[in-house]
Amino acid sequence: MIRAIFWDNDGVLVDTEHLYYEASRDALRQVGIELSLEQFAHLTLDLGKSPLILAAQQGTSDADIETLRQHKNRRYAELLQDGADPMAGAVEVLAALHGKVSMAIVTSSRRDHFDLIHRHNGLLGFFDFILTREDYKYSKPNPEPYLKALQLSGLCADECLVIEDTRRGLEAARQAGLRCVVMPNRLAPDTSFDDAFQVIGELQEVKQLVLSQPGPQAASMPIE
Repeated sequence: MIRAIFWDNDGVLVDTEHLYYEASRDALRQVGIELSLEQFAHLTLDLGKSPLILAAQQGTSDADIETLRQHKNRRYAELLQDGADPMAGAVEVLAALHGKVSMAIVTSSRRDHFDLIHRHNGLLGFFDFILTREDYKYSKPNPEPYLKALQLSGLCADECLVIEDTRRGLEAARQAGLRCVVMPNRLAPDTSFDDAFQVIGELQEVKQLVLSQPGPQAASMPIE
């Protein structure tokens, strides 16, 4: 029985990956690197690495890479000033599941960026707790974020479901012993997710999956 859902944020609840790509591309242009969408998708969405690794590979100093990182983060924050709209179906699905299963967000986003993303979209009231990049040491594809979410939930792994959109997210969930439903990110639609619990094309399928089970009961999870 599914009693809790751990949601990824970017690309699942909100459409922001293209903005992070733009910020990363703008930063790398400062050192003469043209970041392609394919490179971004592989490094960031599949491997969970910063695109700035390309600058390191061409010999850019650590100090200059830190300057690029600050530039990227400022640019991303600028692009998020108006917040981010929910993905298609997100509000309806979250509203339908709210109170029937417990829900949390487990994201690799920094808290300041996360707060900008959700400043106007009204999604956060559906969730029992939120884990951002500052809440754990190792990011996805390391399982630590989902292991911490599992610990906070007080539930067993087989009572929880993860919703992800990338290879790195799927790997993190699987290594944590959690079932993972994947809705492939639109920036990397051809990535293989054969080992996912289920691959879906739209968020409405999450609602159907959870509400079709017999008598789901919401578990109590602490709010952070």
